[in-house]
Amino acid sequence: MADVQGAWTAENEQQFWTVLNQILSAPCDSYELLDNALRSWLDLVSKARDAYLDDEDEIANCSEQLIHSPLFSVNKEYVRTQIIYSLLQEDEYAPLHVIANFLLSDGRAEEDTFRRMIQEGCFVRLLELIKGCGGKDSRLHRLLLQLMYEMSRIERLRDEDLMQIDDGFVTYLFQLIEALADDANDPYHYSVIRVLLVLNEQYMVAATTAATEPSSISPITNRVIKLLGVHGDSYRTFGENIILLLNRETETSQQLLILKLLYLLFTTSATYEYFYTNDLHVLLDVIIRNLLDLPSEMDILRHTYLRVLAPLLAHTQLSKPPHYKRGQILSLIEILRGTGNAHFMPPEPTTIRLLDRVASTPWLAYEEPESPSLSPIGSLSLSQTGSAVNIIANVSEKPGVKTPSRKSDMAAQVKGKSEHGGSPPRPPPPRTLRAQKSLPEVPRHKHGVPVVHPPMPVPRLHVNGTGQKKMPPKLPPPRRRAKMVTVTGNEVRASSEASSPIGPAPLS
Repeated sequence: MADVQGAWTAENEQQFWTVLNQILSAPCDSYELLDNALRSWLDLVSKARDAYLDDEDEIANCSEQLIHSPLFSVNKEYVRTQIIYSLLQEDEYAPLHVIANFLLSDGRAEEDTFRRMIQEGCFVRLLELIKGCGGKDSRLHRLLLQLMYEMSRIERLRDEDLMQIDDGFVTYLFQLIEALADDANDPYHYSVIRVLLVLNEQYMVAATTAATEPSSISPITNRVIKLLGVHGDSYRTFGENIILLLNRETETSQQLLILKLLYLLFTTSATYEYFYTNDLHVLLDVIIRNLLDLPSEMDILRHTYLRVLAPLLAHTQLSKPPHYKRGQILSLIEILRGTGNAHFMPPEPTTIRLLDRVASTPWLAYEEPESPSLSPIGSLSLSQTGSAVNIIANVSEKPGVKTPSRKSDMAAQVKGKSEHGGSPPRPPPPRTLRAQKSLPEVPRHKHGVPVVHPPMPVPRLHVNGTGQKKMPPKLPPPRRRAKMVTVTGNEVRASSEASSPIGPAPLS
């Protein structure tokens, strides 16, 4: 309901949703009424943020109601312009939270919103807000990181925007990851990592543009790689977590972001040994598994994995003995080449060339390759390395596209055939019990010589002199009883007593 000053208020959560619906359903025949409705919506949701809307999904619901209201559908560009300008001018955290949530929801539905934000200079504003509200409002801080990530991966940033990123901001992001290292599954943690990944991609694109366009400004320093090369020992948690994310990630665009950073780390001498050896073992296992699981049509992602695999094997600790999973890597190369495997189609020329580059790693090859096309990755010329960076930097995929799996596709085909009346999968053949074979006869001849089996030894019995078996000794005879004679004067008395073991008692 509206108070005496015309401001909308709500005394409880149920009343809040009712008032919100009234604001968004009111007719707006002029820009003045439209501005009043937008201010009422922003003010009402901002006040309810800390009172009723504890969950981020509830604030997103308020944004969705505005997006689907007649107020927005009739005046989309005007409403977006007003909210973007509010982001550039607002200083209060609660209204900023509502504004950022709306731009995030609208940008995910319409990518032009993010492009418009870049044109209006919102990237620099987000830099200021992220550094300013870090320790004051964690909900807003997390949302601003998500907004920066989504905006930066849709459109290339302007060079003047990238130049506003200093070492302090990138160091601040790395320190956030180290501070939250005890909980790698925290989505706040994931938001920080994704911002660093997308900034690295923006630096790569800017570097390739500067190399191909003479009129562009001087190359911009990649501050993500720079700080990892100088202070990598202090930011090991970041490396551990990007391997963890690559192991779990199913979205193609996310995998490409991680692989782009890994390629630069493994082709920059200052970061060859940034990862721990055990982490490199895990990374190699993940790459082998993903390469074997990729369907035949995923050439772009397969090429990127192979471009990362070559310097990983040549430049990191994996190049030193004992060489980890050398046999599995050679088997992977043969499988991807389609050698004697009906499940893998013959690869196209680019895959063959990249497989040859991996196979030419010195510790994988039995002999040093003589062909210049199979030269190890460590001997690539600057032009070859630069061309690879250009290719990897410009590889992209639409957000939200999931990477198909060879195993899941085969399972889906089998399930589809059974559901649409196709032939169901054949059950395994029944087991047949075979008669037990008799043991082979003992050969009677060996090389023409008769085999003589010695007679079985007869158990020996202990016998006495008569040739009979000894019997156990009998029990001893019972003790004899003797009479004791007592002489008293001329009388003699006899009494029965047990005989002493020594003999009869002496006469007294």
